[in-house]
Amino acid sequence: MHRGIRRRNIDTDHISRAASRCINRAAVEMRTEESLSNTHTQEKREAEQARPKPTMGALMLLHVLLVAVAARAPAAQAWGKEGHYMVCKIAESFLTEQASTAVKGLLPGWAGGDLAETCSWADQQRFRYRWSSPLHFADTPGDCKFDYARDCHNTEGEKDMCVVGAINNYTAALKDSSSPYDPTESLMFLAHFVGDVHQPLHCGNADDLGGNTIIVHWYRRKSNLHHVWDVNVIETAMKDFYDNDLSTMIQAIQQNITEEWANEEKQWETCRSRIKTCADKYAEESAKLACKAYEGVEQDSTLEDDYFFAALPVVQKRIAQGGVRLAAILNKIFGGNSKLQSS
Repeated sequence: MHRGIRRRNIDTDHISRAASRCINRAAVEMRTEESLSNTHTQEKREAEQARPKPTMGALMLLHVLLVAVAARAPAAQAWGKEGHYMVCKIAESFLTEQASTAVKGLLPGWAGGDLAETCSWADQQRFRYRWSSPLHFADTPGDCKFDYARDCHNTEGEKDMCVVGAINNYTAALKDSSSPYDPTESLMFLAHFVGDVHQPLHCGNADDLGGNTIIVHWYRRKSNLHHVWDVNVIETAMKDFYDNDLSTMIQAIQQNITEEWANEEKQWETCRSRIKTCADKYAEESAKLACKAYEGVEQDSTLEDDYFFAALPVVQKRIAQGGVRLAAILNKIFGGNSKLQSS
């Protein structure tokens, strides 16, 4: 059975066996919205009524994942579906015409020619492709640094089995026209993992599974720290600032890229490496941001407006960076310079 792109020169059967033997973080990240929301529907209603409405918006966003312990729970979304969709929508606007054409040619029919429609696909494949579970993150010992040699491995010690290794390997596979692997799956995995590496708690502390085991209350609703960053911040921003309209949120981020962050955007996409991507740099950024995300948070903490307004700008910027950098990688693979298709 085809298992999608994986590291060259790795025995993928062994990887699959290892993944089934070890505690699957995907399963641990799966207490999911179903578990959280079923128990706390009333809490959510009360929270929405009791929490004071923010008066001013520095329009931001992000997304989180859900905690989990149930091995058979439904697959959770990393960065959440909305976060991944935004990353890929932003990337689409930065593709050259040549790269855009190539990308559309690889998309599955069900995507309708829209890369963003495929960007949560990798989360839906975690149980089908169990070997891919460790490729969604790169946890660290909590020292606010990412070290590839130290941190890029799965629980069995297999090297390169982390989100950074996955980005490098899927990029290499797409560049190689003679690759035996499915280029459509390679593209969808790559687009997803570039989003994942920009979510700070996907490079969080290994001992708490990137915040998944830190139970908190988001206002009055029970959650966990990872889910706060994967989903809750984005949900709250959508409700308070964007009338629950995802396209409006995307437009706000795109406007920030062309205005507030115009002097930074070129630096985001710059990568001088000729043999791999700069995903290790993106993981290093996330590891530093993750340390700040943990500050002041303990088991059973209640996170409210102060935390929300501190997290929002980080979430928004990381989604923007993820989109710009995904486009830069795809432009490099398929030809053309990294630049907006339209001004």
